[in-house]
Amino acid sequence: MNLGQQYLGVLAVMSLLGAALWWLRRRGFASPVAGRRTGRRMETLERLPLGPQHALYLVRIGRAVAVVACSQAGCSLLRTVAIDEEATGGRP
Repeated sequence: MNLGQQYLGVLAVMSLLGAALWWLRRRGFASPVAGRRTGRRMETLERLPLGPQHALYLVRIGRAVAVVACSQAGCSLLRTVAIDEEATGGRP
């Protein structure tokens, strides 16, 4: 196989992958930004690494926000706060 055939093969595979991604996005199966699909009830808002094995997470769950601490031993819920629409200016 010569170099030209190899380039054509790579180009064909990349074209098929691009066409598949375009089709999936049109159907709503692939979003352009990961984790930003509409209609999700749970979303990670922020992550604060405290060390190589420890982190704090700010998680939105429906109409509430939770602070979760994670380590090697597991995860612990530290606090949950209900979201008030008037206090946030209508933003969830």
